[in-house]
Amino acid sequence: MKSKAFAVAGLLSMFFLAACSGQSGSGQAGGQPPGEVEVGVITLRPQNVPVTVELPGRTSATKVAEIRPQVDGLIQKRVFTEGGEVKAGDLLYQIDPRPYQAAYDAAAAALEKAQAAVPSAQAKVDRYNQLVGVNTVTAQSLDDAKATLAQAKADVAAAEAALASAQINLDYTKVVAPISGLISTSAVTEGALVTANQSTALATIREIDPINVDLTDSSTNLLRIRSLIDSGRLKRGEGPPSVQLKLNDTLIYDKTGELRSAEATVNETTGTFSMRASFDNPTRMLLPGMYVRAIVNLGTDEGAFLVPQRAVNRNAKGDATAMFVSKDGKVESRVLKTMQSVGSDWLVEAGISDGDRLIVDGLQKIGDGQAVTPIEVTLDAAGVAHPVDAKTPAPATAPASSAGG
Repeated sequence: MKSKAFAVAGLLSMFFLAACSGQSGSGQAGGQPPGEVEVGVITLRPQNVPVTVELPGRTSATKVAEIRPQVDGLIQKRVFTEGGEVKAGDLLYQIDPRPYQAAYDAAAAALEKAQAAVPSAQAKVDRYNQLVGVNTVTAQSLDDAKATLAQAKADVAAAEAALASAQINLDYTKVVAPISGLISTSAVTEGALVTANQSTALATIREIDPINVDLTDSSTNLLRIRSLIDSGRLKRGEGPPSVQLKLNDTLIYDKTGELRSAEATVNETTGTFSMRASFDNPTRMLLPGMYVRAIVNLGTDEGAFLVPQRAVNRNAKGDATAMFVSKDGKVESRVLKTMQSVGSDWLVEAGISDGDRLIVDGLQKIGDGQAVTPIEVTLDAAGVAHPVDAKTPAPATAPASSAGG
């Protein structure tokens, strides 16, 4: 009897488990699929975006003149204020002029002596011309008189040249500024003995208004920019590209400069090439040797797409990727070709079409191929997504000033 009871109990238990298993399976088969995830999207539209590039650079003087004496002598006085501004032609140093004044006076006297011999020689030639052929004056005598006159005129020319040389040396005792600009401290004081064309400069003058900014960029970036221009996508205005300077993270120089020239060769070691921009510098705010960042305006990219940086990730290869909602409402991952940053956005060269819906919110809840419910949103200045007001259409990402790439 007990064995029959245990057998009945075992059958009932197996039946109960089977029934529970059947009910559980039928409930999963006949249930509803989990609800679709809501994601915030923005609709991308092409727009005209200014394309800039931010490059490192250093300021340099437009002109540099190292002041050296051109005659020997003692420095009698220094006229300029060290570190001050001088004008072209201003007296800087006075070298003792007395030896050179004496040499000038001697040259002047020699000139007068040479000039005094010319009238007598000229009169002799004129007289012999009238008497030539007469027994008292032979042709040889006339030739000798003409030679004496030529010699006298040559002596005058040599004396004039010596006087001019003496005048030049006398003028060189006044050391004047060849250019306008800021002058450095003096390397000598009164009483110092200087020599002509010595290796040590007495002082240095630098013209810094306008001032140059020497920039460096990679040859790869140069080729990329040229390809954009050649394709017609990048439109440039008339005249040279404009340039702005960043003196530090917060200070922008208030003058806009121009790109003036570029090297015709690429550095074989670094693969870079140099460019030079020019800026007005009336307040002398920029000094030679300062490190700056230059923002060069290359033109306008017509029909460009801006993608918020918060929506872009990098795959294992380092390529930029972003999630989109396809036409059938599923998540689609794409590889984008970014060109540079523009504010808080990426300027994208390839991988986007007009009207694509980019996922900017809810990225952590989705995967590729997953069905989602897209909700149009806008992003504020802090990058926070907000649902679009039903009365206002969703704007495309607002363009921002470029920070370079």
